[in-house]
Amino acid sequence: MKDDSLKFVIVGHIDHGKSTLIGRLLYDTDSLPPDKLEEVQQICESLGKDMEFGYLMDYLEEERDQGITIDTAQIFFNTDKRNYVIIDAPGHVEFLRNMISGSSLAEAAILIVDAEEGVKEQTKRHAYILSLLGLDQVIAVINKMDLVDYDQQRFEKVKKDLVNFLSEIDISPSYVIPISAKEGDFVARRTNLMSWYDGPTVLEALDTFETREPAIDNPMRFVVQDVYKFDKRIVVGRVESGTVRPGDEIRALPSGETTKVKSIEEFLKENVAEAGAGKSTGIITEDKLFVDRGNVIVHPNGHMPAVTDTIRANVFWMDKKPFKKGMGILFRCATQEVTCEVDRINKVIDSSTLGLIGEDVDEIREREVADVIIKTQKPVVVETFSKMQELGRFVLGTDDTRAAGIIMELGK
Repeated sequence: MKDDSLKFVIVGHIDHGKSTLIGRLLYDTDSLPPDKLEEVQQICESLGKDMEFGYLMDYLEEERDQGITIDTAQIFFNTDKRNYVIIDAPGHVEFLRNMISGSSLAEAAILIVDAEEGVKEQTKRHAYILSLLGLDQVIAVINKMDLVDYDQQRFEKVKKDLVNFLSEIDISPSYVIPISAKEGDFVARRTNLMSWYDGPTVLEALDTFETREPAIDNPMRFVVQDVYKFDKRIVVGRVESGTVRPGDEIRALPSGETTKVKSIEEFLKENVAEAGAGKSTGIITEDKLFVDRGNVIVHPNGHMPAVTDTIRANVFWMDKKPFKKGMGILFRCATQEVTCEVDRINKVIDSSTLGLIGEDVDEIREREVADVIIKTQKPVVVETFSKMQELGRFVLGTDDTRAAGIIMELGK
């Protein structure tokens, strides 16, 4: 069953209205607990203020810090179409680490820019996160249009500056929307104050984005953990995506051998009809396959993973000891383990400031993110992270994981 929840992140300069936009989204979709909303309204009234949505988020975050209301990583709301999850990481380092390691996976993003201030250095840094992660469902919002009298020329100027910069880092926003998060213009509702704009509201734009296909609907990938030899030969492992059934034609990678599934084996069960994504199971094949731990079994038709010894990846280095180009290290993806080396370090950025440290450099240090070319000692079976996360995510190191990475390109 497909999960229709869309996970997205809001990034941008610190004062450009992120908290106000989140508060407005929650308010306009009736996603706030009535008692909490009433408390905040009373506080604002006592201070002689209208409803301050930024203050609303500050108030909820105070309670969140006490472990009362909102989860530290996720904020929830819904539209008539589906549920939404805002991934709210506390900083660059945590967000990058979580996204690259896979513990928190955004499918889309909103990049917010102040209409008065325009594109700032931190706007560029935050946009670079989206580029690092390969996110291609991006909404750019030009906020605080009320402070520039909803002026179309100002919107067009900021839009041009932003789109020009984004094109330099390979981001093409799906929408650029003028909004006032404080007043609610074009967040959830249309107003007459920007009659010159005929595009969607933020919520309408979000509703057009695609959620990630659940693993069960993706092509079948059975990652081999071991081969048991009893009175029969059972290939055991985990179905990372798709479904495998008796009678299916299968191909073992990297060897390319083909056969059919004779049966699926589960403890104390007979005549098992299928094994789907997330299931650890065993299969017996009609013909003997020369498979080993780390091999990947697939259906021979349709989209195939790559068998390659060269990948381009973004890695987040977590070890105190720097990693130098050309050093040997263990590459681990699913159950595959193979020695590799970093052939080239294209660029390195500081995960705290998102500032560029250098290009074509010789080492990666702790808490740095690097765009690298990795060469493995023998071919591995992999996918790009955007295509299939199960085979597009890896770690470097043995028991002490030194880095996490996501595969951006194959055979580069």
